[in-house]
Order: sequence, then structure tokens, then C-alpha cells
Amino acid sequence: MSPRAAKAASTLLADEDPSGTELFRYEARRDGRTVVFLRAVDTGGSVTVETEVFPVTEQPGQGALRRPFSFANADQARRFVDEALTALEYLNCSVGS
Repeated sequence: MSPRAAKAASTLLADEDPSGTELFRYEARRDGRTVVFLRAVDTGGSVTVETEVFPVTEQPGQGALRRPFSFANADQARRFVDEALTALEYLNCSVGS
């Protein structure tokens, strides 16, 4: 994981959510525009990473693609998100939480 992603990973959120406990949340921006939101929620028996991707071909705020990814535990979800954040940084996105 890059130093920027590691710094963002060290600032995990622990907010309560009606559907479970939020473990962490990230936002990736490119050229000042949000391109991805990632959020992990512990639902008690598994962890769901909720993704929201904004295609660069659409107007800001339109055409968001939403998809949940389920994992058996927080470690698997963390590895998935770390890989996604690294890929986004290679694509010149800035990552923050």
C-alpha cells in the first residue's frame, strides 16, 4: 500500500449505522471530481464493501454505479479496498477518508 493510502487507512471511521457498524470509508478524486466512494460495514456475520463509481464520461452527480461486495471478515474486505485504493492512486486519483 502506498504511503498516502496507509495514512488514509490509519484514520478508520467507527460510526454506527442502522445496517451495521461502519469500519471505514474512502473517497477518491481525480482532477477535483469524485470518482469513487468505498465504504465497509460490519453486519455481524460478514463485512460488506459498498462501492459507488462515477463514470468520467457522465456529468458530475449522474450515472453512479453502485455495487456491494460481501466478505467473510474485515481482513478480506481490507485487502480488497487496499488493492482498489492502490489502483486508483496509479490512475492519478487522490484518496482521502
